[in-house]
Amino acid sequence: MLEQSDYLGIDAVTLSARVQAGDCKISEITECAFSRAESVEPIINSIVTKDFEKAMAVAKSFDTNPKLLQPNNISPGFPLLIKDLSTVKGLTTTLGSNLFKGSIATNSSAIVQRYKDAGLNIFGLTNTPEFGLTITTEPIANGVTRNPWDPDYSTGGSSGGAAAAVASGISPVAHATDGGGSIRIPAACCGVFGLKPSRGLTVIDNKQSGSWGGMSIGHVVSQSVKDSAAFLDIIKLKRAHLFPLPPSPDSFLQNLTIVPKELKIGLQLDHPLGQPIDQECIDGANRAAQLCEALGHNVDEISHPIEYGPVVSAMAKIINTYVFQRVATQAQQLNISPEEMELERSTKITVNLGRDVTVAEFLKARDIIFEAELIMREFHQTHDVIISPVLAKTPAKIGWLDMNSTDMKEYTQRFRQYSGFTSIYNGTGQPSMSVPLHRADSGLPVGVMFTGAWGSDLQLLRLARQLEEVQPWPRYAKI
Repeated sequence: MLEQSDYLGIDAVTLSARVQAGDCKISEITECAFSRAESVEPIINSIVTKDFEKAMAVAKSFDTNPKLLQPNNISPGFPLLIKDLSTVKGLTTTLGSNLFKGSIATNSSAIVQRYKDAGLNIFGLTNTPEFGLTITTEPIANGVTRNPWDPDYSTGGSSGGAAAAVASGISPVAHATDGGGSIRIPAACCGVFGLKPSRGLTVIDNKQSGSWGGMSIGHVVSQSVKDSAAFLDIIKLKRAHLFPLPPSPDSFLQNLTIVPKELKIGLQLDHPLGQPIDQECIDGANRAAQLCEALGHNVDEISHPIEYGPVVSAMAKIINTYVFQRVATQAQQLNISPEEMELERSTKITVNLGRDVTVAEFLKARDIIFEAELIMREFHQTHDVIISPVLAKTPAKIGWLDMNSTDMKEYTQRFRQYSGFTSIYNGTGQPSMSVPLHRADSGLPVGVMFTGAWGSDLQLLRLARQLEEVQPWPRYAKI
């Protein structure tokens, strides 16, 4: 019988190997996940839709039919949580909004279907802010998700429920998406690993609107780098779909342990929007640079080649347009006007801004983003990787960044103060990851961001694996 002590802090690759060896059963792994959820969910509130009974029945079917357990890096039947921005056929998907409360999905998102095709066992959906539009996870619809390292603090967003579930030990890995930092920011706040892949390597859905025109992409947050590589093997595309296909190996996991060549790394310590940065966030980036130098890589301090302001504004126009489109479609289905819909204040502003974007403005925004891509392609002729903070502040207290604030000017200013580093790479489509290499004096995690050229996902994963070996991080919070 698999005990909690044999489950907590053990990654999915290792647990799957134990299943293949006959040392434990899929149902035992699933039971450990459920047991941990029952213990920590009253504190953290990471799971908003549960399908435990059905998932356990599926898990037991793998126990009674060993032929289903085909050799794989991640064992078929392994339990998995999905972020509540993707649909799972038959389950309620709210998108973090009261507008979608009670909406039962009639089909599964493309990325979810790939997980299902690999035999993974979905047992619930994780919390997200309304439509994934902010960098903390405190939606009115489903309640606050709290940081497992200190429940008074934010998990980040928008994959805050996923990161909290992984950091609390419910599961070693959980599905996540990133449209402006939504994998990397929660990973940084919760002390887990999170890679945003290159645009085109994975797919969220089969429409550009499902990925905000290519700015949002799906993957996972995980306790280990190995799990990130293994799950990327499951969902990576083998031919171009909505966007050009970046280069990738036959298996990220099997190529993970090859030591990367000597890398030329740029260290970015200035805030791209001119905001102050907490010293602890700077310390984390400096510490990461020192580790890289000790590993034989070359590091020099840089100023970022892109002027962030115009690019971020262009991205906002595109995102606002897609959010308006999504909300207007739902309003039509409900036979109500957008003005009648129950939305949080900042979401209403986003919808109104998106409604007013003209075709000319949309196309100009696309041009600005493409120009940024060209600048970064040129930059990566001389630098392989950029190191920077993920956030400009250590994890915020619950309530500090409120989507429903009566003072939207203050909300916007706080958003700019807190973030700024991550979103540019959603525009340019580059791979970017948060690695949990530092801790604040409070004990809260401080992630460090590493960003590479488009298509350099394997190089980043290899670097992350190097760093994980020389400075292992705590796998879960002992709450």
